[in-house]
Amino acid sequence: MSLAAELHAFFTSRYPDIPAADRAVMERAGRELAESGLAEAALGPGAPAPDFALPAADGRTVTLSGLLAEGPVVLTFYRGAWCPYCNLALRALQQHHDAITARGARLVAVSPQVPDESLTLTQKHELAFDVLSDVGSEVAGRYGIAFDLPENLAAVYDSFGFEMQRVNGGHPRTLPLPATYVIDRTGTVRWAFADPDYVRRAEPADILAALDSLDSLDSPNAIDATDNPRQ
Repeated sequence: MSLAAELHAFFTSRYPDIPAADRAVMERAGRELAESGLAEAALGPGAPAPDFALPAADGRTVTLSGLLAEGPVVLTFYRGAWCPYCNLALRALQQHHDAITARGARLVAVSPQVPDESLTLTQKHELAFDVLSDVGSEVAGRYGIAFDLPENLAAVYDSFGFEMQRVNGGHPRTLPLPATYVIDRTGTVRWAFADPDYVRRAEPADILAALDSLDSLDSPNAIDATDNPRQ
């Protein structure tokens, strides 16, 4: 089953259980986010990837430049461990981790959660890749994917018991769009996915295909990445 099919199946099984009033708030916020154009304006292929230095779940500081010194990077942003769709996406990435590393790339995931929450997530799902904390979504902002939840949607999330004030270190309303980037060793974004719909995530097969294309893109006859539409 593809990740998209798994996410859709989960959505159709769980969404009807949410109270109608809460669903209305969520659906309106989703429409407004889609209409904002944030995803279309986010960092895309051909752009330089902003460097960062973020704490990992185990206390280390991880930099993008340090990762790129070892090879290409698959950088994925997720909302948090409270989001079941994020957990499904991270699990799918873990299942493809060996295939990513076999292509000489490093996988790293970033969320607004404090490091302790990232550590719990890493241990629970036995993740073999770095999970970093971008408290306040400052790095997500540099990639053009940070946004603030409307107050009424934040209140709905509070009613669900997500405790975002605590897990996001005092920044409960600021989140990243679900987004994934394939970045080559020069620090250039070669492939990008960003979607305002939290049910949609980058498909692992597409990530692997983007990694496979890096060698051809680096060849003298390659078409510039800026000529390719974002996938």
